[in-house]
Amino acid sequence: MTEETPGFDEKPDVPSGATPDDAEPQAASPSSGEGAAPAGDASAQIAGLTAQLDQVRKALEERTADLQRLQAEFQNYRRRVERDRIAVKEIAVANLLTELMPTLDNINRAREHGELVGGFKSVAESLETAAAKMGLQQFGKEGEPFDPTIHEALMHSYAPDVTETTCVAILQPGYRIGERTIRPARVAVAEPQPGAQAAKDESEAGDEKDNGPEEG
Repeated sequence: MTEETPGFDEKPDVPSGATPDDAEPQAASPSSGEGAAPAGDASAQIAGLTAQLDQVRKALEERTADLQRLQAEFQNYRRRVERDRIAVKEIAVANLLTELMPTLDNINRAREHGELVGGFKSVAESLETAAAKMGLQQFGKEGEPFDPTIHEALMHSYAPDVTETTCVAILQPGYRIGERTIRPARVAVAEPQPGAQAAKDESEAGDEKDNGPEEG
């Protein structure tokens, strides 16, 4: 009969070649379904986030469209203001220059009669220079074709040396600002002599016939 050594517990048998850790009882691994969120809940969360994202995207598109519309309206407003400002300026300048036209006519008449001399000449030229800087342009020359849109015929006659209605004298020059006519040029016009063109055509035809090749 053997005596047991006090203080020592019996150890379980360990197979040969195994480490002491193999003898430790292994904790049971949790099953695959324990502790994981159900698949249905994850799908619902994704669907909710997608719906929120769509709402944010839609709101952003609406705000962007509003901003673009406001920008377009502001650009149109700026263009209207600039157009109105230019129109008001042109009207004011035209009104001022219209009031100066009688003075400019007097200056032209004085120049034609040789009376534009001395200090009066200096003042007159300064006034004409200032009017030109404001955009006033004088037009109307003898010999140019008559144009009813820019000429006003005050006198009429016939002349054998013209082939169309022609301005033969400028009674008062016309004035314009840019493309806008403030006052038409007042002119005397001459038209071709009645029958002169037919006689000229007959004369030219006769000359061609006389100068034709002679028959042998």
